[in-house]
Amino acid sequence: MLEERKQKEIEYYDQHADDELRLNLAELRQADFEGFKPLKLDSFQFCYQWLKKNCWEKKLLDYGCGNGIHSIFPAKNGAAVTAIDLSEKSLMIARRRAIAEKVENKTKFLKMDCEALEFNDNSFDIVFDGGTFSSLDLSRALPEIARVLKPEGTLLDIETFGHNPLTNLKRQFNRFVGKRTSWAASHIFNLKDLASLEHYFRQVEVHYFHIVSWLAIPFLNLPGGQILLKSLQWVDQILFKVPFWRYYAFKVVFVAVNPKK
Repeated sequence: MLEERKQKEIEYYDQHADDELRLNLAELRQADFEGFKPLKLDSFQFCYQWLKKNCWEKKLLDYGCGNGIHSIFPAKNGAAVTAIDLSEKSLMIARRRAIAEKVENKTKFLKMDCEALEFNDNSFDIVFDGGTFSSLDLSRALPEIARVLKPEGTLLDIETFGHNPLTNLKRQFNRFVGKRTSWAASHIFNLKDLASLEHYFRQVEVHYFHIVSWLAIPFLNLPGGQILLKSLQWVDQILFKVPFWRYYAFKVVFVAVNPKK
């Protein structure tokens, strides 16, 4: 039987999936379950650019795929995609999305626990995670990721970073209003977690995003929202030249290579 925290995560995402299943496919294709379009942010653009360069004819695991929002792009760019999640209703949406995008033959969606992968060792060239770590126990998840990756494999991951006091306050508010589970709100990826990657990978490359540009997110669908975002992302680039400010990033992307077996 699944642990209580996992049951709560499943209930949370199933509930949101119920709402999303009422939408038409055109509304589903570019947005997550909150209606947010991640490709508007340069952090997600970085991930997609990396995938476009590196996923051709590779076996890719979309780790904690949710509604499949990130499963389609690598499939369209030559990857054989296996996507996993514990929310069966989210997987239903993901399968609909794949059919609508005509990549159902290049994608496979499985109900599976990210902390107990049912794959053989050395099964994948790439594991892509679009922000699942806050829902997991990393002491269980990271060894499993390293195990299923091939010796020259790569983990590409984008996570919310846990050191900015303003974004941390927003997460607690989200938990209070039911937009995050208690576990996810209290297990945001942090510097300690980043350091732990070195126990499982021989090389870790880190990129930091959105020290101020996250403030534009609520305004992206309003007139001038995109201009505001681009302006603040330009400010980000200047600030991140000073290492001190990286600690306060909203998102962190890391490329971890060569898992330790």
